[in-house]
Amino acid sequence: MNVSPGGATIPGVDHHRVSVNGTELHYVSAGTAGSPVLLVHGFPETWWVFHKLIPLLSGQHRVFAVDLRGFGDSATAKPEHDSATSAQDLSELIARLDLGPVHLTGQDISGPTTFRVAATHPELVRSYGAIETGLPGFGAEKLADVTHGGAWHIGVLVAPGIPEMLLAGRERAFIAEYAFPSLSATSDAFTKDDIDEFTRSYTRPDAFTGASGLYRSMLTEGDEILELATQKLSMPVLAVGGRSAAFTSATLRQVATDVSAVSLDGVGHYAAIEAPDRLADALLTFYRKIDSPE
Repeated sequence: MNVSPGGATIPGVDHHRVSVNGTELHYVSAGTAGSPVLLVHGFPETWWVFHKLIPLLSGQHRVFAVDLRGFGDSATAKPEHDSATSAQDLSELIARLDLGPVHLTGQDISGPTTFRVAATHPELVRSYGAIETGLPGFGAEKLADVTHGGAWHIGVLVAPGIPEMLLAGRERAFIAEYAFPSLSATSDAFTKDDIDEFTRSYTRPDAFTGASGLYRSMLTEGDEILELATQKLSMPVLAVGGRSAAFTSATLRQVATDVSAVSLDGVGHYAAIEAPDRLADALLTFYRKIDSPE
């Protein structure tokens, strides 16, 4: 059903809530024609991370951007939340949209979730795009190893009760002074309005449960992802990276047979915010080749 925005919005976007898989998801939609695109955020993000990208895609596609379970304006997640649950949420959402297979495009920690959808429900996925992401079993676990350049916040998020202890009341500082600047190549990419919106989302009760569940499962699901990857993805795949371009493309080439790669030079981790025009060009070119093959 259509709902009023819970926070920031942009012109031309409608907000919706839908019940799937025992939860309620919030998503936005834009565009009236063209093949459907589903954008899936990472951390510390919500659908808002795509607010510059959506208008660039919606002139040619019906575009949907979801708040994953436990993120943004979707329902909060349980402590045992994991990427398998999140993937089932998305599979049911795609089926509920009833638009046929989608161009499924995810980034960051949504990688295991979106890969699971593509691997287990290929009939729902027209193409798979991976932006700045990796997979457990293929090296993503190393991102938690602070002794070799990993990110300390992953350890904080996976420890029960620690996010609430250390981050409660400090959400804005965590987002604005650490998470975004530490991984961005463009110092002014995130505006005050962006920080306000992400802070709003991460100061609600149980706001870190979704991220905690996805990072916790990332550390334990490597064998399961490896098993899923024994049957390589057959749909077209696009690996897009800024600072992690080589890692993203190397990962996807191990799990899919038809992989294209785009490196956004000079761009950090948050391509949709830092370089929306360049990211849109890469995605639209990829989608066009699939929708209108020569």
